[in-house]
Amino acid sequence: MKQRGRHRRRRRGRALRAFLSGTALALTAAATVVSVSQATVTDDGPGGLKPLTTSSETGKLRLTENLVPQASLDRLATGMGQPVGVGAVLESADRTLRDAIDCSAAERKALPLSPVATRAYCWNTDDTEGWQPGAVTTSGDADDDGVWGANRVILSGWSRSGGTVADRGLARVGFVNAGDPDRLSYTWALLAVPVGDGRDYRGLVSHVSGMVWYQDKLLVTADDGDRSALYVYDMNRIQRATVTDDAVGRVPGGWSANGYRFVLPAIGSYELSDESDAPHPATVSLDRSTVPDSLVAGEWTLDEGDRGARLWSYPFSTLPGREGLLAAGTTGQVAASEAYETSVTGVRGVLSYGSAWYVTRAAGPKDEHGTLWRQTVGTTDGDENGKADGSSAAVCGSEETHSCWSTQTESLSYWAATGEVWTQSGRVLFALPLASIDRTTK
Repeated sequence: MKQRGRHRRRRRGRALRAFLSGTALALTAAATVVSVSQATVTDDGPGGLKPLTTSSETGKLRLTENLVPQASLDRLATGMGQPVGVGAVLESADRTLRDAIDCSAAERKALPLSPVATRAYCWNTDDTEGWQPGAVTTSGDADDDGVWGANRVILSGWSRSGGTVADRGLARVGFVNAGDPDRLSYTWALLAVPVGDGRDYRGLVSHVSGMVWYQDKLLVTADDGDRSALYVYDMNRIQRATVTDDAVGRVPGGWSANGYRFVLPAIGSYELSDESDAPHPATVSLDRSTVPDSLVAGEWTLDEGDRGARLWSYPFSTLPGREGLLAAGTTGQVAASEAYETSVTGVRGVLSYGSAWYVTRAAGPKDEHGTLWRQTVGTTDGDENGKADGSSAAVCGSEETHSCWSTQTESLSYWAATGEVWTQSGRVLFALPLASIDRTTK
């Protein structure tokens, strides 16, 4: 029986890959009209990355760590009950993502033309209507073997774009059980921030455009109205809601999480530098090719703006008891380990691995697809591929445009154990090998 099951999965996998390849070919054939903003010929590009080295440039990237007092976290846990872990959340996963074959033609338009996605799924419309998709991270970020406990997990960030005024901006995370690639099940958990010394919590108000799960911590980008750059969550401190209500926080009879069964209260945050023009980390990802591992960050820029974006990284701490936290000094400050500027405008997602930086550009107002640029530090002698300008992108369509990527992918997550890059655009969650990105951008 197990052998036949494996054969069925292999046949299904081959059929799905053929279907996705056919979808990409159909989309490429349709991509004949390209706007001026994106129609660049194959030898054009943004050039290489420019290193930022002066203290006036790197000082703006500094963060300050603020951890919630342990007494406040313990008070909240005492009031809500014993925290649970990721496994308990996955056991409650009662929804199923749709396979690419079951996605609508409109949804599949979010897939890239080149390189081709090898796996794709669509979220259900009934529980994503009025919600804006954001970042993706996986258990491949959390642990280098790609597994958290016995589970392969994908986390997907969303924020409330509709509903009542009180609900606007609320942030949630989809916990996806990815153990069976033929059936991805999921459930939701609300992101929150403790208040009143741990006597209550409020919902996090953030677009969740960036998110990294590293070791037992989840780092989430914040646009919460103050100087917070990132919020930190402990994956071992997930709380169960005891009241099914639209309210958030302590209510008569218990604790509510906007109708969800689980809530993650933040255990800390990182604040922006006080210096003027301090960039907000709108997108983040993990880089395991550095020593120590590092958090990669990038700022968003206007699609038709006159300047590019700053890209930088922070080292993770290697000290006992600080697992999953950034490497902060005695004063709580975290300095960037490297920093660059890219000429790409409309930056959304960023990923770094080895000497390469992968930067996604959102589709322009008249475009159906965005661009993924592979950049290295610009040198007069050329990069490792002999390209003097240090930048390259896939080419597709009859007009030989670089507009081959998905419409808008706000984050990129590299699952090193499988060699796949995961991201999402609209209701479509998809993956493709990093090797295929390198192959099509050379």
